[in-house]
Amino acid sequence: MPQIEQLAATYSSQIFWILVFFGFTFFVIGRGMVPGIMNTVAQRDKQIADDLLAAERARKQADAEEESWRTRENANRAEAQALIADARAKAAVETEARLATAQETIDARVAEAEARIAEARRSAAAEIEDVAADATRDIIGRVAGLSLDDAAVRAAVKENLVHG
Repeated sequence: MPQIEQLAATYSSQIFWILVFFGFTFFVIGRGMVPGIMNTVAQRDKQIADDLLAAERARKQADAEEESWRTRENANRAEAQALIADARAKAAVETEARLATAQETIDARVAEAEARIAEARRSAAAEIEDVAADATRDIIGRVAGLSLDDAAVRAAVKENLVHG
């Protein structure tokens, strides 16, 4: 084969050009471009690390502020609950006092009404006794033709009204 036969004649030349090409490539890419790329990657990694650190600090600060806010909110809520409980207690005391005053007024009116009713009952009973005594005296006077003593008629009517 002719390709294999010419290998011995071009072997040293091919090795030379391979070494020149790879040497050139090594110096251009390895010494020129790779350090720039590595610097860019290092800067990017540093920027990412700095950003992550800043984000962690911001998260911790936000957590601290949130905890502070929650503490203030809980304290405000407890204070509001205490104010509500105090207002309820004051309202209950005021309501109790008003109810007591109203109950006293109602009791006084009921007592007055009961006294008037009792007086009206006594007055009505006295009038009924008077009317019954007068009617009894008139009936006895007309039916039997007798004239009885007013005190005796009243005593008899009273006894009948009490015992039925």
